Amino acid sequence: MNTTFRFCAAAAALALTSTLASAHGDESHAAAAPPYDASKVEATAFGQQGDPKKVTKTIALDMSDAMRFTPARVSVRRGETVRFVVRNRGKLLHEMVLGTPLALQEHAALMKKFPEMEHADANMAHVRPGAQGAIVWQFTQAGEFEFACLQPGHFEAGMIGKVSVK
Repeated sequence: MNTTFRFCAAAAALALTSTLASAHGDESHAAAAPPYDASKVEATAFGQQGDPKKVTKTIALDMSDAMRFTPARVSVRRGETVRFVVRNRGKLLHEMVLGTPLALQEHAALMKKFPEMEHADANMAHVRPGAQGAIVWQFTQAGEFEFACLQPGHFEAGMIGKVSVK
């Protein structure tokens, strides 16, 4: 690699990291997800925010301080809009974040660097102890995806589940 290319690559990586860090701030990680607005829905490799009026399946998930989701594996059909009702049965803050394995690993690493970052996306639910949250998601792509708790240490302890989309 030439020096100019390496410098540009390093500068781009630094800019992205600082933008992500400042965008998340210092406040509580438990922000509310954005309301559904069809004009603002963004497609991802694992689907998109679902229209709550078009939910065809509801899946209840429990999160515990044993760093586990119950159930840890769910199946849905491609195109289906699912409401995940996520209950925190523990005494710690937990969350459910949907994504590809790589995206979740990258987000978990970012959470380790900035544990107090605040963000709220349609693919995540932050749930305080004893409470419940929800995610409405349309699975537009077939494949194997994951959900995880990205609170520092939880992902590393195995708080990960699988979504099979057929």
